[in-house]
Amino acid sequence: MKISTKGRYGLTIMIALARETDNKPLSLKKIAARHELPEHYLEQLIGPLRNGGLVKSVRGAYGGYQLVKPAKEITAGEIIRLLEGPLTIVEDSEADDAVKRKLWDKIKVAIETVLDETTLADLAEEDTNGYMFYI
Repeated sequence: MKISTKGRYGLTIMIALARETDNKPLSLKKIAARHELPEHYLEQLIGPLRNGGLVKSVRGAYGGYQLVKPAKEITAGEIIRLLEGPLTIVEDSEADDAVKRKLWDKIKVAIETVLDETTLADLAEEDTNGYMFYI
């Protein structure tokens, strides 16, 4: 399974929105600048996230985007499926025997479990904790 830039950048947008502790709207321009990503590409990704009911837009001088529901209620799996489509490990092949297909199914279930058990809140908190060094 390969996660494309759509999925990776989409997660970046969502994590940035989740980190807005006061839930102020955040512009794509700011997200693009902070993460050194192309703003035009982020604009293409925000539509499916909005249509999927994960974000809403706020108009005005201080507008931008906000999460529709709390970050703890959004999973990485929702985001990835919304942007990437259904998860597949390998293309179905008649050449694969039953043993290999069983393995592919186990791998798919494991990946889906991780994605569906990891919330956006988990991702937003994890990176901000950082490392602490004691001397």
